[in-house]
Amino acid sequence: MLTYLKILVSALFIIMLASGCTKLDEEKFGSLAPDTYYKGEAEALSSVVGIYNLLSYNVDIGDPWRMKEYSTDEFITPGRASGGWYDQNNIDLLQHKEDKTNATIARAWSQIFQEIGTANAVIESLNASPNKDNLKALIAEAKALRAYGYYYAMDNWGNVPLVTVARIDPNNLPGTTPRADIFKFIETEMLAAIEDLPSVKNVDRKAYYPRFTKESIYTALAYMYLNAEVYTGTQQWQKAIDMCDKVINTGAYSLMPAVLDNFSSPKQSTSTEIISAFTKDPTKTAGNNQFILYTQNGLDALKYNLPFVPANGYSTTQVSLDKYANNDARKTLIEYGPQYYLDGRPLTYTNGTQLVLVPVQDLLAAQDNEGYKVLKYTPVGAAWSGFNADNDLVLERYSNVLLIKAEALFRLGSAGAALPLVNQVRQRSGATALNALTLQDLEDERMREFLWEGCRRTDMIRFGTYFTGTYAFKTTVTEKYRALYPIPQEQLTNNPKLEQNPGYPK
Repeated sequence: MLTYLKILVSALFIIMLASGCTKLDEEKFGSLAPDTYYKGEAEALSSVVGIYNLLSYNVDIGDPWRMKEYSTDEFITPGRASGGWYDQNNIDLLQHKEDKTNATIARAWSQIFQEIGTANAVIESLNASPNKDNLKALIAEAKALRAYGYYYAMDNWGNVPLVTVARIDPNNLPGTTPRADIFKFIETEMLAAIEDLPSVKNVDRKAYYPRFTKESIYTALAYMYLNAEVYTGTQQWQKAIDMCDKVINTGAYSLMPAVLDNFSSPKQSTSTEIISAFTKDPTKTAGNNQFILYTQNGLDALKYNLPFVPANGYSTTQVSLDKYANNDARKTLIEYGPQYYLDGRPLTYTNGTQLVLVPVQDLLAAQDNEGYKVLKYTPVGAAWSGFNADNDLVLERYSNVLLIKAEALFRLGSAGAALPLVNQVRQRSGATALNALTLQDLEDERMREFLWEGCRRTDMIRFGTYFTGTYAFKTTVTEKYRALYPIPQEQLTNNPKLEQNPGYPK
């Protein structure tokens, strides 16, 4: 595992570095002094860990994650009757009415490009280090992290500026690069990084966790290839299968006995399923996990003996709940209906009334009990610093490799080969094995397995339900141009060379 000392050093360093890399129109993305820095691997690693920290916004409760989840059928945050949580920007995302002035989208853009800009600065300084020849693996790691950042930019906005330098000439700002070219850049960078990254088979797995390995990047490429037709217009199903096989054939990964094992703080560093993750430990100034704070009902402070009262914000929908059969253990990760203490006693308000969670009825002024809760990042066994938990944030799991391969096989006409892979995932959770497969089965299984793991919007776009589906408070069919988010107004103002995505007012 990355030592907490290294993460602490990185946290302090990245605060200084990131201040100069949040906007594309700024001349300076960041700078280091290679003649005095990166003399040893520990110093270099501290900065690379900082890039990990920024990339984690895409799977934690940062705006990149929120932006994507709000537009799907698995996520909703109503305004509360008490006056909290109302945000028209998020409601517009939920109803697919977002525009270029949406503040959530603007913050997400800044955060994603902050990670890219920081990676550029670190890569440039690593390459300028007198110790460069001994830092090849770290340079590859930093480039893979940057490529991941560009993947999220490409996935959300399509055509984006491609910048690989730490300094931008304010008189020569970058224009918009076509999505297919961004795809090719990501692919090229990731394939090159694989050459210098270690395989999970050649490291002390517990000591190296959760840094990128070859298998981390194979998995990232597999998912990108699965979506290649959306990104480039050309199907690349076989490439997705090939990447999955590289992970499967290591023999290093297997499904944990329960999905929850991958999100339980005490079990994560020894998980045989987690391929990529982000270490968090607020007790050692190493980031934090705030899913419990932002998600759970206030009464869960009593249920889980929490050192704070949760804010009762993020919720899931009846659509999500209805995807699970009663014998599917994954359904237990959603809190709905009458609520109980862990010992079985009814969870009640001070007046003796039991808490009963119901679907959101009022998007603008929901009552305290409206909204089902997702409890993947379990508070049981977590270490706390105030309202911050130490559960690591999960980026990629082996179950995704199995389901990516299954879908790619199915789309190539090999449903018989795909079925056992899907059933392997289902049977882990006690769900009844399927006798045959449809595309709808594949989409539904991904929703069941990866609820709130940040891939639902991408999946819905690939399957087409993003446009045709109506659910909760999204009641109309979506225009196809909304497969891409609008370029934020502030970015268009700062950089006139950027082009707004089609369909949105310029």
